[in-house]
Amino acid sequence: MMQRITISIDDDLMEEIDNIIKQKNYQNRSEAIRDLTRTGIQNSSLVVEGNPPCVAALVYVYDHESRELSKRLTRTFHEQHDLTLASLHVHLDHGSCMEVSMLKGDAERVGQLAEQVITERGVRYGKLVMVPDNSGGHVHHHDDEHSHHD
Repeated sequence: MMQRITISIDDDLMEEIDNIIKQKNYQNRSEAIRDLTRTGIQNSSLVVEGNPPCVAALVYVYDHESRELSKRLTRTFHEQHDLTLASLHVHLDHGSCMEVSMLKGDAERVGQLAEQVITERGVRYGKLVMVPDNSGGHVHHHDDEHSHHD
């Protein structure tokens, strides 16, 4: 069963949705909005579902010339160092850098760290992808020395 709802969307957002409809060949606006809503729900459901442990990738692009931004970002990650597994830093051009930070911890804290980074002045793009961590906190090692072959 489907429910009919009425929503208000500003012209700029509707233009973006219409562009997505064209690019992905959706049959109509309703189908596109349902799909985009599902994606949004998946992206935010980890924080809603009782703050479970997660692993995540935080991808952001920033202007490395932005005043004190590198220092502020470094300080932010140092203050919450227990959440960071690894980071990759790439120079895109004269003024832009991209970083990918692999994070692990409670979904709420990971989300807060990501939000803190993404909202810094000089960060031009940011996206967090969270995945449930079902490892129970155990680190899994592959150890060929102890493998048994029949």
